[in-house]
Amino acid sequence: MAAQRLGLFLVLTLLGLALSEFSGVAEGYNRPPARKNLDVPSDTDPDSNSPEQVHISLVGEDKMRVSWMTKNPSPATVEYGTSPGAYSSSATGSTTSYSYLLYHSGEFHHVDIGPLTANSVFYYRCGSSPGPEFSFKTPPAAFPLTFAVAGDLGQTEWTNETLQHISKSPYDVLLLPGDLSYADFKQNLWDSFGRLVQPLASQRPWMVTEGNHEVEKIPVVHSEPFTAYNARWRMPFEQSGSESNLYYSFNVAGVHVIMLGSYTDFDPASSQYKWLQADLAKVDRGRTPWVVVFIHAPWYNSNEAHQGESESIDMKSSMEELLYKGRVDLIFAGHVHAYERFTRVYKDKADDCGPVHITIGDGGNREGLATKYEEPKPAISMFREASFGHGQLQVVNGTHALWTWHRNQDDNENVASDSIWLTSLLATPACKK
Repeated sequence: MAAQRLGLFLVLTLLGLALSEFSGVAEGYNRPPARKNLDVPSDTDPDSNSPEQVHISLVGEDKMRVSWMTKNPSPATVEYGTSPGAYSSSATGSTTSYSYLLYHSGEFHHVDIGPLTANSVFYYRCGSSPGPEFSFKTPPAAFPLTFAVAGDLGQTEWTNETLQHISKSPYDVLLLPGDLSYADFKQNLWDSFGRLVQPLASQRPWMVTEGNHEVEKIPVVHSEPFTAYNARWRMPFEQSGSESNLYYSFNVAGVHVIMLGSYTDFDPASSQYKWLQADLAKVDRGRTPWVVVFIHAPWYNSNEAHQGESESIDMKSSMEELLYKGRVDLIFAGHVHAYERFTRVYKDKADDCGPVHITIGDGGNREGLATKYEEPKPAISMFREASFGHGQLQVVNGTHALWTWHRNQDDNENVASDSIWLTSLLATPACKK
């Protein structure tokens, strides 16, 4: 008994160290009291192999990855077609699972299907048949294109409100700059999160990158970071020449999207830096006139939260010049639980050829909003507000896009609390390389 108590004490101590190391809370900032997580239970029988936590992601420009979990071993097979109940095609994929302390996961299946026609509805069924039918719509092959953008989602009533607002918007792809489930070592909360987002994530592709809450590394006890994230949310990193699920890129319609990892190496000698160099060099602005980047820890931030963190300061120092020379149009971040939009900026000064920086870590996480801002407001900060919500990026054509931010407390989804028309840097004569 004494040995068991000692073991439990050591695990809790190490867990506390891990939480303090990866919580990313800056010294001197007092966060509001935490909000209780929702717990979305499985609606399947314990002995059932019905798919759950179904979500889809883009693979190349004409394929879709279908991902789901079953409690027990099951075929990694997807049947699909263009009519309900009629599945003219099928594909098989891979299966993985993992253990984390005393938790043992179900089976995670990832199957790539296609080629698929653009801007079309497909019906599909996962794993053993018969099973429930799902459907999704592929993005268009050309403009116009609409992204939904939400960060730091978590799984609270606030999250539910954000998801309900997103569900009412006509978006083609959802983009998420890290901090998905806020499981924070409690692996059953990853399962709950998968069930919570399934109604949306099974119908439109969700493209995500990792945040500090995905690290889940415990010294000695569980030294491998991102175990749950990599098993559950497998992004198409190989297709862009990346060697890590933590950073990758993809094209959709006329937009090149780059997902970077704030919590893996990013210095000039790192694999991520070298990959980013090569990726930017390959961008064809004739095919993708817009280039958009996602990180987790913001490089520009006038909120009192998360000041002075290496993932912001050092990553900016390493990579800002690369993205500036690459004429990146927008950089989205999460981490700070509030909304803020900056003007086009480079090296802390307004610059017409720099990217617009937008922090949108206000998806609904249990930690609450970061309500305190530095005063006076920096001249480069155009709009800031601590409210939960999400954004929409409507890319109208190769030269113009409309960005809008929608607060949850505004019942009318058509009302935008912040909006700006953007002109692509490709269409700005002074910024042509």
